[in-house]
Amino acid sequence: MSSNTTPEVAVVKMYAAREEIYAREVQGRYASLRWVCVWLTQILFYGLPWINWNGRQAVLFDLLARKFYIFGIVLWPQDFIYLAALLIISAYLLFLATAIAGRVWCGFACPQTVYTEIFMWIERKIEGSRSARMRLDRQPASLGKFARKFGKHAAWGAVALWTGFTFVGYFTPIHTLAREVATLGLGPWEWFWVLFYSFATYGNAGWMREQVCKYMCPYARFQSSMFDKDTLIITYDEKRGEPRGARAKSARADATQKQKQGDCIDCSMCVQVCPTGIDIRRGLQYECIGCAACVDACNGVMDKVGLPRGLIRYSTDHAMKQGLSSADIRRRALRPRVLIYLAILLAIVTAFGMSLAMRTPLKMDVLRDRGAMGREIEDGMIENVYRLQIMNTSESAHRYRIVVDGLPSLRLAGADEVTLNGTETRSVPVRLRIDGGQAARGSNKIHIGLQALDDSGLKVREEAVFYVPR
Repeated sequence: MSSNTTPEVAVVKMYAAREEIYAREVQGRYASLRWVCVWLTQILFYGLPWINWNGRQAVLFDLLARKFYIFGIVLWPQDFIYLAALLIISAYLLFLATAIAGRVWCGFACPQTVYTEIFMWIERKIEGSRSARMRLDRQPASLGKFARKFGKHAAWGAVALWTGFTFVGYFTPIHTLAREVATLGLGPWEWFWVLFYSFATYGNAGWMREQVCKYMCPYARFQSSMFDKDTLIITYDEKRGEPRGARAKSARADATQKQKQGDCIDCSMCVQVCPTGIDIRRGLQYECIGCAACVDACNGVMDKVGLPRGLIRYSTDHAMKQGLSSADIRRRALRPRVLIYLAILLAIVTAFGMSLAMRTPLKMDVLRDRGAMGREIEDGMIENVYRLQIMNTSESAHRYRIVVDGLPSLRLAGADEVTLNGTETRSVPVRLRIDGGQAARGSNKIHIGLQALDDSGLKVREEAVFYVPR
């Protein structure tokens, strides 16, 4: 080799260039179920902010006022544990669903799947079927092509903007937000979040689609740790389907071929309808989101060629290898892993429900006046000053009586009643006094309480310290 020869440099690409996926429309049981999920989730998402409850928005996360309204429940920053519990319950529900039925959440109810389905429906209505979209993209630039592309993206943008507006409506009262949008009076942060969420919806569902599931979503990477041999997954019956190949049209030739080839006619319909562009006949792949579009497509083909359905179906690894029936699959669903998830989930839900039911809609923090630990006033009495931070977390107004105990002759100087409106927080100064010589010098334990005058069960009692100067 000559010394002047430049060595070749091998370039290894860590990210495969995206190839456009033209998913074919499919009809069937699972496609109908997926659209039921689309309708249910979107009616809930778009409609919930417009529902009123007790004269205010039913679901509102008011960050400025630091109050979360969920129908009849009002949560404050001190109630963050309930939001954490909801997230934990959601996570265990996802783990349970995954252990039983694989990525059923991804295939039917995940926001990425739902909005991709909506955007693909718009694309088909404007640009046509799979073959029409492929022809359109191969065509040179023209006025007709521009009109179709512009119409599609305008429709995508409208859906994305409405989605961003609705999302912000969960944090800013949506009726107020609607008026501000109509007058272009949104604040800078509201503009930012409306446009940000709109852009995220438009980009993820319109452009990135399967790339989000393949590269951005961490769930696809660790899902296999929750799978076992009895987890329901989309499977191809290789024993029945192979060797694959086209079938002859004549009845005699077809009878001869039945002994030589499997039921798969290699029509590639399962690949054409897949939103992530994989071939399920190659086995389970992390890109598979479990949407069962290939099941509907294959069943339709089997119906046309007169063969039994189920060449591609929901099944388990054990069922495929051992020939288990549907009843066997159901019996094996309640295995130790699933039972552990169920037990933990039931315990968390029970504790969450009991805690929420027993939650007292009244909170009080007792703060001492740091400027005066304790002072002697007229007639030898000792006085301490406190500040009561009272929170009425219910939506009804209440009148409370302040009660104190713990030391002989301990009493309240001033008014002993306070009224708070619904979801109101108030700081109430309180002066407590005792007669001289009625307590030891230094710190003495006392209790300060609130008792609702209109509800005997609504009360709170907090410990405090009464300081007698040395």
